[in-house]
Amino acid sequence: MIATHGGKRWGLPKGHIRRGETAEAAALREIAEETNLHGAVEQHITTIEYWFRVGGLHIHKYVDVFLVRYLHGDIRPQETEVDDAQWVDIDDAIARASFQRERDALQSAKLIIGK
Repeated sequence: MIATHGGKRWGLPKGHIRRGETAEAAALREIAEETNLHGAVEQHITTIEYWFRVGGLHIHKYVDVFLVRYLHGDIRPQETEVDDAQWVDIDDAIARASFQRERDALQSAKLIIGK
């Protein structure tokens, strides 16, 4: 999980899809950029849709959440965007996630991996 907003908001790595990039490739790239961990997509879990404001603009965002298998890397938070990055047990991740939709996605992941 990653922490943002001064370490007060915990969630899953996420970001924008680059032109010509698949959602799966974007997910793996964002995880690597934000945590220094590398993995392989196992399966799509859900798509989270939400709105937020930046200045006076309303932004409509879709986030595809994937179950990703760890391959290699030592956890290291991205200095420019992430306050902290930690491995956490799935139950701790569900409890720690700041937003209900991410908690729901993590609960789905838990069912898939059978924990």
